[in-house]
Amino acid sequence: MRMHWWSLAIAAGLVVVCGARASAQPAPCPPSVPEGMACIPGGPFVRGTNEGPADARPAAVVEVGTFLMDIDEVTYAQYQACVRARRCPAAGPKYVDFNDPRQPMTGVSWFDSQAYCQAHGKRLPTEAEWEKAARGPEGAVFPWGDDPITCDRAIIMDASGRGCGRNKRGGQPEKGKPWPVGSRPAGAYGLRDMAGNSWEWVADWYSKDWTTCGAACAGPDPKGPCDGAASCKGHRMKVVRGGSWYWPGSHAAGYYRRPHVPSNNPYHHFGFRCAADLPATP
Repeated sequence: MRMHWWSLAIAAGLVVVCGARASAQPAPCPPSVPEGMACIPGGPFVRGTNEGPADARPAAVVEVGTFLMDIDEVTYAQYQACVRARRCPAAGPKYVDFNDPRQPMTGVSWFDSQAYCQAHGKRLPTEAEWEKAARGPEGAVFPWGDDPITCDRAIIMDASGRGCGRNKRGGQPEKGKPWPVGSRPAGAYGLRDMAGNSWEWVADWYSKDWTTCGAACAGPDPKGPCDGAASCKGHRMKVVRGGSWYWPGSHAAGYYRRPHVPSNNPYHHFGFRCAADLPATP
């Protein structure tokens, strides 16, 4: 009998099983999903790395249930429509030329992002969900696999400059800017811009590595310290994922983690996308 890839990885000592409790068989993807979302099938996947940044270690097999996720990052136009409807806090980018309607919304806090998702009947994805969606079922480095990241595949900083050499208007054009969402081919599960373009807030509080996080980051559907609540004693930083137009491709690896204060003060141009649970069956 052929062993599953994660069984072979465990046997070779490349990953560990994170948590002893096994989850039930994940629910299947529904026949239809809301427009603009994709279904991410549940099951085990390899989270983390044994060779990359210290805070992404160790590699471990974890499980998530089936869930839905936005295909694209939330755009400037979508967020500002929510503000005009008085359903979202006022927020926006502080750089000139970051207000193209199809650019990812940037400059939001974790609280702004969560408010937008909740206003649309959604939520921020957990770190585990985000990483599963970015890396696919076999723990690839990038949404397209393990092939190197290039500007043909993602919006990053390369030899041509930040944002793949696309300068912004106004002062300091060399700082570049995000591109309209979906400017590069879709990766795992049909999602776009899971590597590069804009950093994305996730629900979890940051721990310095997976071992330190312990039980909160283990077992089926881990949600991190305090289950990702809006406040968590002993924790000050939330997490953004995915890299951006401003940083080199190494920051866009699916296991790369960046901590920041949820108030986004000091300010950075972070964005987000939303996730959702499967609709209840009648």
